Amino acid sequence: MKKLILTFSFLVLLFGTLQASVSIIPMPQKCIEKRGNFTVNDKTVITLSVDNEEMRNAVSFWNDLFDTAAGFSLEVSSTPRSSNVIRCRLNTALPNEESYKLTVSSSSIHIDAKTPKGIFYAFQTLRQLLPSAIESDKQVAEKIKWNIPCVVIEDSPAFSYRGVMLDVSRHFIPKEDVKRHIDLLAFHKLNILHWHLTDDQGWRIEIKKYPKLTTVGGYRKKTIVGYMWDNPTEWNTKRYGGFYTQEDIKEVVAYAKKRFVEIIPEIEMPGHSVAALTAYPEYSCTGGPFEVEGRWGVFNDIYCTKESTFTFMQDILDEVVELFPSSYIHLGGDEAPRIRWKNCVHCQERMKQEHLTKEAELQTYFINRIENYLNTKGKKIIGWDEILEGGILQRATVMSWRGEKGGIHAAKAGYDVIMSPNIYMYFNCLQSKVNEKKIGNPNRVITLEKVYNYHPVPEVLSADEAKHIKGVQANLWTEYMSALDEMEYMLYPRVAALSEVAWSKKENKDYGRFCTRLESIRRHYDVLGVDYCKKISNE
Repeated sequence: MKKLILTFSFLVLLFGTLQASVSIIPMPQKCIEKRGNFTVNDKTVITLSVDNEEMRNAVSFWNDLFDTAAGFSLEVSSTPRSSNVIRCRLNTALPNEESYKLTVSSSSIHIDAKTPKGIFYAFQTLRQLLPSAIESDKQVAEKIKWNIPCVVIEDSPAFSYRGVMLDVSRHFIPKEDVKRHIDLLAFHKLNILHWHLTDDQGWRIEIKKYPKLTTVGGYRKKTIVGYMWDNPTEWNTKRYGGFYTQEDIKEVVAYAKKRFVEIIPEIEMPGHSVAALTAYPEYSCTGGPFEVEGRWGVFNDIYCTKESTFTFMQDILDEVVELFPSSYIHLGGDEAPRIRWKNCVHCQERMKQEHLTKEAELQTYFINRIENYLNTKGKKIIGWDEILEGGILQRATVMSWRGEKGGIHAAKAGYDVIMSPNIYMYFNCLQSKVNEKKIGNPNRVITLEKVYNYHPVPEVLSADEAKHIKGVQANLWTEYMSALDEMEYMLYPRVAALSEVAWSKKENKDYGRFCTRLESIRRHYDVLGVDYCKKISNE
């Protein structure tokens, strides 16, 4: 009996050690490491149970990595093979469309998934198990064995919506940098890029019917230097801006699709609209004139609720929905001061017509009317939690940013919710008090550990109410960062923590083990050239 107990204890210790040594983020729900390795070489073949475009997309990213770093691509075939093979099979018995089961032996790799999405995520797991040199942007000079440890892995995401918001209105980045963000989201098994395309400081998407939105609204004459609360205010008077053509948008959307990332565009309304009103002041309450803002903050001038404004917005959205196949359009709805509406003859007349008693209800009318229009186009809407302030919405999904209160209220009222509370998920705040780059909002520190320990389902919700929490999102507002390296410094490694929040069950999370696994992921970051924050503290 004593020998049996010792043997059992040894096996438990061995299993725990082996499981901990598999450095995957997010950590799978089930992960058992075996002895040995599978070696990928130029004779390895990928076989597909269903040979179609989406399945080939699921494996093409992996093949591109080998083509670049190893100097060879793997043959993709529908012909069965018994050894030196990566077999990809669709299996409808798996729990959801992003689930996968991965079995690595010394002679073959078997991937089962319900859909090609799961196949893609299995390949991202294999990618993380490979030597970090697989991320090289040129052929690796030294001879490397492309070994993958033998494992059995099963995984499914905890949430269907797993996103990062990228603000390109405050500071614009070229389309190639947006693609870089998409690549890194895919690496972390995140599936949503929320693209914040319009705001007071710049309109970034070409609308052909209203060209001044970009030629005028896409550029500002000056930009504040330092923090918005600095006194006196300093200015950089160099003209600043940029925008994406519709061809750029199509290119980025197609790029994301191949990486199973859905792009949700945000067209802000009724507030955060100074850039648009600078181009077309007739859709304001006062008639202007306006200037594209070079300051950060909240501004009083917003869209008027007269009929011509709705025609204007519908014309814009007609072009937006043609560019984005996403099922959602984000309408913003946050930080919309209503002082102009209070003093506007058109808005007051609208309130009388619609039997509204306060301006907050007028905002709900605005959002509901746009939602009705988008529904006719086959689109649903998302809005920040302020859209709840004016009463009953129709079918909107609520993105809760001012803490969790708005999300809790929405879930209890039966609305779908995406949790994005600013005290956990605002990645424009510092990662630690050590701020080497002097960027980001210094008023709050959101550490890696704080992000990791966040759970998107508040305990106050019942089981039925909790079903309305569809996911979690981190937001990168770019007031205090202007280039890709600065954005990556603020995002990483916190995005790795976000990934585990979005995939893992609360009871399976362990911050210490996460940090151990992160060391291997950082080596991938290093080869990728990610300028991540290395000085992480818990303060």
